[in-house]
Amino acid sequence: MADTLPILLVPGLGSSARVYLNQLLALWAVSSVTIPNHVRDNTMSGVAKRILDEAPKRFALAGHSMGGYISLEIMRQAPERVARLALLNTQARPESAEARERRLGWIANIRNGKFDASIDAFNATLVHPAHKTDKDLMAVLTAMARDVGPDNFVRQLEAIMSRADSRPLLPQIGCPTLILTSDTDNTVPNEASFEMANAIPGAKLVVIPDCGHMTQLEKPEAVTNALLEWLRS
Repeated sequence: MADTLPILLVPGLGSSARVYLNQLLALWAVSSVTIPNHVRDNTMSGVAKRILDEAPKRFALAGHSMGGYISLEIMRQAPERVARLALLNTQARPESAEARERRLGWIANIRNGKFDASIDAFNATLVHPAHKTDKDLMAVLTAMARDVGPDNFVRQLEAIMSRADSRPLLPQIGCPTLILTSDTDNTVPNEASFEMANAIPGAKLVVIPDCGHMTQLEKPEAVTNALLEWLRS
């Protein structure tokens, strides 16, 4: 039964366990919840393997942004262990040349001691325009990036650049799958979510209105409700 499955919630780039704090209590009431450490390896395959080594035998898996890339790599390595899959504000596409150049620039800046300036610029792109003046929200984004730290942030960027094209994998996904996106995601365009929803058999698509990339923080109740329905349906 879904309500007995352990739940793994994988954060994204520059995010720590704080990104799921608004969902934890409701999900904890359903089953055990783990937020795996995703900052220790600099390849996507290495990140996924380490999480699998430390995970329960079978589990429900949700990943946000980079966490979605990790989740798709977990599906590639051990699909039999994933009973349910949720992909939040993420994509199956590989790294584009433009994105790679941008990330290499971030890495150079961070290695030159410009971590704070880099995360300030990064965070400004993550939320809906109406939320950029929310000081509490922006403070959480900054705190999470500092939780991760410059060396781990660089490892995450390198891992993201190493990810495979997961689009050929999508039609093979056989577990109940939630695809969640927002109407104003400037980081991962929501058409990438539509693409995944169309390719994964039986996938459910949820689009959260008036929201940017950080759905769990910007619209926490809507995300919590979508995850609960995903687990209980």
